Amino acid sequence: MKLASMQQGRDGRLVVVSRDLSRAVPADGIAPTLQAALDYWAETEPALQALYQQLNQGNGTDSFPFEQAACASPLPRAYQWADGSAYVNHVELVRKARGAEMPASFWTDPLMYQGMSDGFIGPRDDIRLAEESWGIDFEGEIAVITDDVPMGTPAERAGSHIKLLMLVNDVSLRNLIPNELAKGFGFFQSKPASSFSPVAITPDELGDAWQDTRVHHRLRVHLNDELFGEPDAGTDMTFNFAQLIAHVSFSRALCAGTIIGSGTVSNTDRSTGSCCLAERRMLEIIAQGKASTPFMRFGDRVRIEMLDAQGQSLFGAIEQKVVKYEAL
Repeated sequence: MKLASMQQGRDGRLVVVSRDLSRAVPADGIAPTLQAALDYWAETEPALQALYQQLNQGNGTDSFPFEQAACASPLPRAYQWADGSAYVNHVELVRKARGAEMPASFWTDPLMYQGMSDGFIGPRDDIRLAEESWGIDFEGEIAVITDDVPMGTPAERAGSHIKLLMLVNDVSLRNLIPNELAKGFGFFQSKPASSFSPVAITPDELGDAWQDTRVHHRLRVHLNDELFGEPDAGTDMTFNFAQLIAHVSFSRALCAGTIIGSGTVSNTDRSTGSCCLAERRMLEIIAQGKASTPFMRFGDRVRIEMLDAQGQSLFGAIEQKVVKYEAL
């Protein structure tokens, strides 16, 4: 099943989207918003699935052409957004570039931070930031949305709480990160609003590509229309989504609509490219002693998308331009 939120009010208007992303139908009679559907998922999911089947069979009488540009993020705001760093080879690379040893615990205990969740950027909206000097970067990731997760849920049971998946652009301000981390209290100013794909999908839409709560497809990232990277999201994911959920729920219960991110998708095979500028810059530092790839400038554009085995877009595409923020 594929779901989207059309831009309307603060929380969007829930629609069911056809498998080929060509048409959509309102879900008003089932749930007005995605959060409302997730709050009562056991009741709403069968009705949404039935509407999805009708739409794919051409029986959606109220259907209309689906426009990705008219979408908000599937959850325009969420109760919780926790982002991990499940691709530990990416972390190791960043630390190696600055000559720092990586603690052994990073391979056994996931990194996680709690990000801004009270308002996400739409998948086709501009990224508005005040200064290029902040070191503007994109990060191509995958995220899951859960239902209610009890505190202390172990990894072997956590996978059953994954209800939907999305793509992510976790916007990062790289030049603000060092001073924040030096305080020993984590990210804040260096992590502005993130964005998510136009469509959220249920795991069954992935077929055999959904194994061990990992997505086994390539994540394609383009910068200014040039392919920047296409690593396989399942190959080098040290911690799967079940393990990330278990980590987040260790000492707290998670409410329905919690979003948990994978961190930057990365492969040890460097020929697949990168999903963020920081990784390419670290590779340049290791190879040449300095970085030559600049961070994003005003006017730069990023596109993040995942295709299935037949070359069809699974989630729609995040397409965004960085523009200068002008205070009102």
